[in-house]
Amino acid sequence: MAVLPRLARRWHRLGAILVAIPFLVVIVSGLLLQMKKQWGWIQPPTLSGASTTPALSFEQMLIAVRAVPEAEVDGWEDVDRLDIRPDRGVIKVRCKSGVEVQLDSVSGALLQVAPRRSDLIESLHDGSWFHPQVKYLLFLPAGIVVFFLWLSGVYLWWLPGSMRRRKRKKKSS
Repeated sequence: MAVLPRLARRWHRLGAILVAIPFLVVIVSGLLLQMKKQWGWIQPPTLSGASTTPALSFEQMLIAVRAVPEAEVDGWEDVDRLDIRPDRGVIKVRCKSGVEVQLDSVSGALLQVAPRRSDLIESLHDGSWFHPQVKYLLFLPAGIVVFFLWLSGVYLWWLPGSMRRRKRKKKSS
């Protein structure tokens, strides 16, 4: 039985060293992502338009976004995605340049232009920012090692109490 605690400590220390940097990236980016709705620097807050019934055509959206130089949009190939929020009366156009343009869903009026950093932070969080394979070859194994660190940590936390209970039981009998 004395071998298991020694092995658990050894693997715990080794595992912690192996995953230190990838896990630090995951922790910091995860904390930033937790705050994305509260901190406009990470993700622009969603504004509200005039009406809850979208009436803007795709062509009108593209014309409105083309008029924003920071968006760097010439055509639909420069647009990453559209996020239509009927309840807020807003259309968010996420551009491949990393800029988010918010338009009124009826008039097409420009509500807000701001950098959207949450997508970059998400790609850091899962490791795909470094290289697509890093996600699976480094960050996934690091996550598995962290799971085993958790298990060995729980075991190492539980062990002293278990030993004390065993000694008390042995002493009383």
